[in-house]
Amino acid sequence: MLSYSVYTDIGSRKINEDTASVFEKDGNHCFILCDGLGGHGMGDHASQFVVKTFGEYFETHEGPLEEFLKPAFEIAQGNLLGEQISLGATQKMKTTAVALVTDGINAYIGHIGDSRLYCFRHGSIKFRTFDHSVPQMLVLTREIKESEIRHHPDRSLLLRVMGTPWDEPKYELREPLTLKKHSAFLLCSDGFWELIDEKRMCALLKKSSSPDEWLSLMAEEVKENGRDTNMDNNTAIAVWV
Repeated sequence: MLSYSVYTDIGSRKINEDTASVFEKDGNHCFILCDGLGGHGMGDHASQFVVKTFGEYFETHEGPLEEFLKPAFEIAQGNLLGEQISLGATQKMKTTAVALVTDGINAYIGHIGDSRLYCFRHGSIKFRTFDHSVPQMLVLTREIKESEIRHHPDRSLLLRVMGTPWDEPKYELREPLTLKKHSAFLLCSDGFWELIDEKRMCALLKKSSSPDEWLSLMAEEVKENGRDTNMDNNTAIAVWV
């Protein structure tokens, strides 16, 4: 049986441009987290709009769950571009997105941008999504180390987001994952993962008795590490199997 917890904090900013939500239908769950791009304006509207669109489509989707994410991303992208036009904001309203949908047996994962999903098993990381960002590309070309992403001067330069016209799909879908006991997932915005490393995520997971406790302990560490900085919005969803 799944259990989960959702957390968001505005940090030192005037507006929280992160949005996260959980939708449930017929025993299925959709976890969705978006981080609006503040530098482009109306990021809060973009993230809220995409989360709402995912939720509405999840409520009406009748096909196999494995066929949900592809149209969900494409419908949300198309609707967001339409919303930009209707509001006269074609150079604004951009957002990342990371989603996990599951029927309790299999998990389906998709993302775009640098909001991440981590998968843990028995307290250790099994995988994480790769950021669609300049620093991540530098890691892939072996110009910098993985550990340098968090403090790289170009860490906020994204190569793929929602709200920018695509000539081809820019979201990334992982192969379906069979759920196993003692698995955990963490969906989080960059304002969250930049301030807590993977080693601490694992250590706090091992000492927690619930997703609420795990998320609370991580949030405390994020806030402590972000003290006396221009702290970004930070948001996360913890899911336990």
